[in-house]
Order: sequence, then structure tokens, then C-alpha cells
Amino acid sequence: MSRKYFGTDGIRGKANEAPVTAEIALAVAKAAGAHFLRGSHRHTVVIGKDTRLSGYLLEPALTAGFVSVGMDVVILGPMPTPAVGMLTRSMRADMGVMISASHNPYEDNGIKLFGPDGFKLSDAVEMKIERRLQDIDSIPVATSAKLGRARRLDDALGRYIEFVKNTFPKDLRLDGLKVVIDCANGAAYKVAPTVLYELGANVIPVAVTPDGFNINKDCGATSTALMQEAVVAHGADIGIALDGDADRLILADEHGQIVDGDQVMALIAKTLQSADLLKGGGVVATVMSNMGLENYLKDLGLDLIRTPVGDRYVVQAMREQGYNLGGEQSGHMVMSDHTTTGDGLIAALQVLAALIRADRPASEVVRGFIPLPQLLENIRITSGVPLDDVLGLSVVKEAILAGEAQLNGSGRVLIRKSGTEPLIRVMAEGEDSDLVRTVVSEISATITSAS
Repeated sequence: MSRKYFGTDGIRGKANEAPVTAEIALAVAKAAGAHFLRGSHRHTVVIGKDTRLSGYLLEPALTAGFVSVGMDVVILGPMPTPAVGMLTRSMRADMGVMISASHNPYEDNGIKLFGPDGFKLSDAVEMKIERRLQDIDSIPVATSAKLGRARRLDDALGRYIEFVKNTFPKDLRLDGLKVVIDCANGAAYKVAPTVLYELGANVIPVAVTPDGFNINKDCGATSTALMQEAVVAHGADIGIALDGDADRLILADEHGQIVDGDQVMALIAKTLQSADLLKGGGVVATVMSNMGLENYLKDLGLDLIRTPVGDRYVVQAMREQGYNLGGEQSGHMVMSDHTTTGDGLIAALQVLAALIRADRPASEVVRGFIPLPQLLENIRITSGVPLDDVLGLSVVKEAILAGEAQLNGSGRVLIRKSGTEPLIRVMAEGEDSDLVRTVVSEISATITSAS
């Protein structure tokens, strides 16, 4: 059975267009709720969202769907994705839902589902929900007397703030540290500055005035210029940029220079290893992580396990193989001793702790290795031709083989389709930056002309 609704990270698309409509949201809630109904207890689902205008469309639709099958709904309001995972588990809820399209613009939205353990659903469970959606009218609904109830959790922000603060070393404070925090006008616009302030930092918040339309717009982890400029303008020690649902981060050092997720993973891995707290003998990352990270970890006697792109695949490998640190170059950082999914704020606190302990500038602490030249180009397909069909064309396959031959074992080529947008991502890395640029250019041109 093919997947009609679920992609790389839940359901995502243009708001008020299939599959992100009120009607489908209601059906998804009924199907997911029916899947998690078990036992005679009062069943509960926790629902959070980011700051998109369309959250007002999807939140009541999902609430109605869950209530209709007899589940109580706890509404969190704007909260980071990792907070939903944490509160689902903390409140002993039967499932959790995050309404967000993460780093996408406001026009998009999505639905991410969590199981009672606070982890995102596996492919197998998503497929079971997909099957229920194929025959939605057969799902039994509750009688009038057994309908669910909905209530708002007024102290949700405070619960998450305390949870995050408790991941920071008890013997440290952030006194004297000037920190720029860019919240992408998204879900963490209240909690992130508060956490930093309460730990003693001199906080310079930016992109903390969401209006429903400006989430991720010229700000946040995917558009870092605002954060970089603020670091330099205010003479800050470090900059932190979160994305719209705050499950990823990108940093800037005191000079405003970008520090990506690979460098963050390297720093946290070394810190945990030094404290004898790193489990599994290495780090889990995706196929996108730079070979420089792999070489750095190897020098530390650590392994790098690669997975497909998507933090839930990172988490799956971590759980199966006993690792407690994983992440993505794009900034998802998963520290399973604390969280069930990527948490940009918790990862940032680990970096800030390392800065305090080292008592050196960020530029000297957060760059553990020199990355190999790497280039990524996104090719948008607008012809309506399925991405798999484009990648299956012989001319495209020949271009990829030719690119790999040019690198001649000194690098690698990675071609993949986006799980959230009609894009084909072309990436190459190697020791020769000019050659890498040529390989990406040639493959991208072939894909563009073929589609």
C-alpha cells in the first residue's frame, strides 16, 4: 500500500489544500484516535502548534475528530515540537499531535503524531492509520454520553521551561554571557528567551513577534542573516537560531560566522565522551552529514552511523542500536537522555555549557573540524512529473555516475527527493571545491532539462 498522506515527517502541504485541510485533519484525528484507543481508561491526546495562521484551522478540526471517538483533548497552544513529545509522556497521554510545517513558510502546515512514549510514530504505525483513512466511515464514533472533552493546559509553557532548564548542568550559570536568540517568529518565541534569561544570560531576542504570517520569514535556522547581524551589532558571545517549531538550531560564533549541526554534534559528542556519558560508541547522523565529521569522530575512536534524512530515522537507529546522541547537519539534535525528538533549545544549552567551562570564545570551541567542501542544490520540479520518474531516467542516472567518476573515490554524490516539497536535492562533497561545484552543476542541469 502506497502512502497517500504521510511523508518524511508526518503530513505536510499547503494549508487548506489536500492533504492539509480541516476535513482531512478531522479524519486523521478519528483514524489516529481509533488506533490508540485501548483499555477502559479515559483516553487523552495532547495537541500543540506553532504560530501559523492555519493553526486556527487545524487545531479545532483535530480536536473535533479526537472528541468524536471519545478521546479527551489537552490543548497546549504555541509550543515547540519537542515539548509535545515531552508532555505526551509526562501527562501519560495516549498520543500527541504537533501542528507545524517546521521550517517551511507560513502558507504550509502539517500534522506530526507522537505515540504514548513521546516518540514520533514509526512507518508501520503510520501505515495502519493510512489504512483506516481509506475507510473512514467504518470507524466507530462515541455515543453522546462518551464524547471526549477538551481543555487548555494553562501552565504548559512553565512545565516545558522547567524541563529544559533541568537539562543544564546544575553547577553552571550563564552569567556574563551575551546571547542572541532568534525564535523564527515561531513556537519558541516565549519559552526560549525565558529559559536563557532564567539561567542568567544577557538575552537579545529577535524574531519573537509572530503574527501568523512571518514564521521563518527572513529569520530562524533556515535564514540566519538576522541572527548573524544581531550577534555582530550587539557584540554577543554567540547566536542561536531556532526554526519554526524549535526542533532544530543553527549557531553563529562571536564573529557572526555560521556553525552547523555537524559541528554541534562534534562538540556534544566530545563533551559526553569526556564525561563518560556517550552511549553506543559513536553518533547517529544522516547521509547529509559532512565527511569531516566522520573523520573527526574516527580520530576520537567513535563511529558515525548514517541514516536516511529525517530526525525520526535518526531516533529509530539510536533506539535500536543503543546510542544517546544523534542529529542532522540541518540542526536537529537528539539527546535521548533528555528528549524523544530533536530539541534545538536543549542542544543549545549543551553548547553554552561547553562555552562556560572552556572560558574561551565560541569560535575556538564550536569548530572541532574543518569540513570537506560540500555543495547542495535544490531542483524544484514544476512539471507534475513524479520525482521518482525523473530520477529513474537513464540520462539522469548517467549524469550521476559521471559525477561519481569525476570524484574518483575522494568524495561522494547524494541525490534524493525531498519528503516535504517537490524538490530533488543534489549534493556532492570532496577535497576539491571546484570539482564539487562542477559535479553538482552538471547533475542539476541534467535533472532540470529532463524534467
